[in-house]
Amino acid sequence: MVPNSRTTFKEYCLRRLGKPVIEINIDDDQVDDRVDEALRYYYDYHFDGAEKVFLKHQVTAEDMQNRFIRLPDNITGAVDIFPIGGALQTNNMFNIRYQITLNELYTLTSVSMIPYYMTMSHLALLEELLVGKQPLRYNRNANLLYLDMSWDIVTEGTYLIIVAYQVINPDVYVRAWSDILLVRYATALIKQQWGQNLIKFQDMPMPGGMKFNGAKLYDDATSEVKELQQEFFLNSIPATDMIG
Repeated sequence: MVPNSRTTFKEYCLRRLGKPVIEINIDDDQVDDRVDEALRYYYDYHFDGAEKVFLKHQVTAEDMQNRFIRLPDNITGAVDIFPIGGALQTNNMFNIRYQITLNELYTLTSVSMIPYYMTMSHLALLEELLVGKQPLRYNRNANLLYLDMSWDIVTEGTYLIIVAYQVINPDVYVRAWSDILLVRYATALIKQQWGQNLIKFQDMPMPGGMKFNGAKLYDDATSEVKELQQEFFLNSIPATDMIG
């Protein structure tokens, strides 16, 4: 059965290790810990583990006082913000874009758009050089987005658009649970934990003359984990033809 939830994912990984034919000597809490560890690695190093989003945030009085914005917990990075208070972003009748469109509307429908495009590009360049964009700082552990600007240019209730990356919630997008690389990595981590649990019983005799060999199990799993981490690095950027 293809896993489609956390419960079925855990059982799927344990069956890959031999359950129920073989007793897997690992506590359920340890399985949960290893799954969480696998998910964190998946979010950070697999291109399907996070997605680019545009967050809409309405400025509050608290934001203006603190001079930072608190982002949701599922955000892993904030990389940009739409220009704030730029001359080209206003929508009143004195806006340059509005005036050009008003005066040249009929001309623009019958002649080349190149002059209009050149003019707007030049105005955008001037604004970038003379005004610039608002610098931002973000640390995922603090989960605070600092905007190094004069907060006088915004008012309470203003909407800001933040370009950020958020993790894929597998409880919402259940196909993530069936990602083969995630399954293999979580299984290897569980196997490593299993070996770690059995190391203290090394060479303990069992019925029939068999002996525990937890160290071998642990070493094999550790090698698998390292190999899979290399695969994650190779999958951190999608193929060019998959970028749309």
